[in-house]
Amino acid sequence: MEFQRHRGFSITIKLTTWLLLIATVSITPSHAVPRRGPYDEKPRYRNPITEIKYASPSCRAHVSSLTEFGGVGDGTTLNTDAFRSAVEHLSQYSSTGGGMLYVPAGKWLTGPFNLTSCFTLFLDKDATILATQDVNQWPLIDPLPSYGRGRDKPGGRYSSLIGGANITDVVITGDNGTIDGQGASWWQKFHKNQLKYTRGYLIELLYSDRILISNLTLVNSPAWNIHPVYSSNIVVSSKTILAPVHSPNTDGINPDSCSQVRIEDCYVVSGDDCVAIKSGWDQYGISYGMPSQHIVIRRLTCISPTSAVIALGSEMSGGIQDVRAEDITAINSESGVRIKTAPGRGAYVKDIYVRGMNLNTMKWAFWMTGNYKSHPDDKYDPNAMPEVTSISYSNVVATQVTTAARLEGIPNDAFTGICISNVTVGMAKSKKYAWTCTDVEGVSSDVSPQPCEPLQGKHEGSCPFPTESLPIDTVEFQQCSYTLP
Repeated sequence: MEFQRHRGFSITIKLTTWLLLIATVSITPSHAVPRRGPYDEKPRYRNPITEIKYASPSCRAHVSSLTEFGGVGDGTTLNTDAFRSAVEHLSQYSSTGGGMLYVPAGKWLTGPFNLTSCFTLFLDKDATILATQDVNQWPLIDPLPSYGRGRDKPGGRYSSLIGGANITDVVITGDNGTIDGQGASWWQKFHKNQLKYTRGYLIELLYSDRILISNLTLVNSPAWNIHPVYSSNIVVSSKTILAPVHSPNTDGINPDSCSQVRIEDCYVVSGDDCVAIKSGWDQYGISYGMPSQHIVIRRLTCISPTSAVIALGSEMSGGIQDVRAEDITAINSESGVRIKTAPGRGAYVKDIYVRGMNLNTMKWAFWMTGNYKSHPDDKYDPNAMPEVTSISYSNVVATQVTTAARLEGIPNDAFTGICISNVTVGMAKSKKYAWTCTDVEGVSSDVSPQPCEPLQGKHEGSCPFPTESLPIDTVEFQQCSYTLP
């Protein structure tokens, strides 16, 4: 099912450029990068009338404010029932124009709640949704079938703050409002091994279609920030995602067994990968068999001193194919693009295209790992070997790099079809061996310093990058407006 196309009343997503920010302490909403989203023009505030504008697959016919359902934005009153009641009320309009829940200025403490179809969650510019720190308010849910257990712990997992399953036409947006996971207490419990179950995420949508997440700031998630899984036709745009750079597993955007995904104009400071593409874990992912594919990432800015700007895996047992990344900027990050896999994962990572990266102060520009040792249990098949092939990098400039590349395939299961062209890596210190390569095969052209011998096969011109657009690239949204009394 595709988003509606509109010509006269729609806008195409535009470029957005973010200021750079280095985060080393716990983030508060005041640290958010000021931003105007490409979808929404600046709302014009007129007293006593407020006009809001938002992009959506379809404009909503019915709008309610959280205060109509008893919401109190004082930062201490728990509003879980108000959010749930509001969504339930607006769900009745899914077939008659859809509903929008407006979250006005204030600090709205809440436990997890789920969204519904044909629905928009809109946060005022001065609105903050605060996740409760009371673990007892976070319901337990089953592990994902493609994982077989929670990611942190065996068994179930805590639900995500904002969730939903089997829903269509869903928008989470605002005028740069904030969703604050208040994750510090979760990180502390995680480090002290005091949690019995896997931490919840800020946003997780399962088995869903036609999703737009835009124009918000996410801070201090307990773990991953945005996690669409088993879903399709997803746009994540104009997001600022902030977490302390040593917070555990605070990945930015993790499409998981998803297809037709567009990630653009996002700024991420993270304690883990800024973007991580996944598709299930070992035998559970192989059995479920749902790949992540047809994914576009563009105009991403990332700061992640301990992880990757873009990671593929390590949970990739349903397969990852046709990922296109361009116009990527990284500062003080561990690696530019990292492929993570291991014996037991099975499946494939192939047809990966990256061009136009500007990397500054990196440990590695390129990193491929074939010995990532994390497994869900001891029932995985060590003979289930992943296929890693057709990987292209071009037009990359990197400065202050410790090692140009660390490329480690698997013995008797080499990573093949690697192409690297027009790449200049400025080393922080001169090294005898700037490249480390084992069990890889490929070609290169115009690469400095000279790559390792397995990549010295000659290649003319730039490495491949698809010229045809994906269907998700043609999606446009209606420009909608609503006047609040």
